[in-house]
Amino acid sequence: MKRSFIRKSILAMTLALGAATLPGCLPVMATGAGVGVLMAEDRRTPGTYLLDEEIEMKAASALRDAHLGGVHINATSYNRRVLLTGEIPNEESREKITGLIKDLPNVKHVLNEAVVGGVSTLLGRTNDFYITTKVKGRLLDDKRFNGNHVKVVTEASSVFLMGILKRQEAAAIAEVASKTSGVGRVIKAFEYLD
Repeated sequence: MKRSFIRKSILAMTLALGAATLPGCLPVMATGAGVGVLMAEDRRTPGTYLLDEEIEMKAASALRDAHLGGVHINATSYNRRVLLTGEIPNEESREKITGLIKDLPNVKHVLNEAVVGGVSTLLGRTNDFYITTKVKGRLLDDKRFNGNHVKVVTEASSVFLMGILKRQEAAAIAEVASKTSGVGRVIKAFEYLD
């Protein structure tokens, strides 16, 4: 019962937050009990969880303030490690963006996985959101591990997995993600407990 409730809560919040990124949708903020459930299931400390949220907001603001043309970058923080995904026009932009994010307070590592190329389309981003939702749902259904211990990010059908895991859990999670329809490749950005 509890796991089913958590799974449904996360799916509802994921859909609501994803819808907020589409044009014409109102911003949605996850607050109250939903965030409490996520924090209770997370292997990060509550303080680190909140720091990661703050890092993501500061990264978005820094990227916006940098006024970089031809750039689409998403910054995802997990345990103060920032994953950058998206599209950049050239290698010079990659270095600039990496440095910008590395200089933010509380960031301990930056993994820049942005690709050189044109900015993705709304259709492509919507497909990535759909893939993330499918992967997350499958992870929550699997009984070999707790699906709430992993963060899923999809960019151009590539699925990035972040979390603090045992190696056996990480292998099972990567396997589930790789067997999800629409997934082109899986990139593990885990920290290991063993």
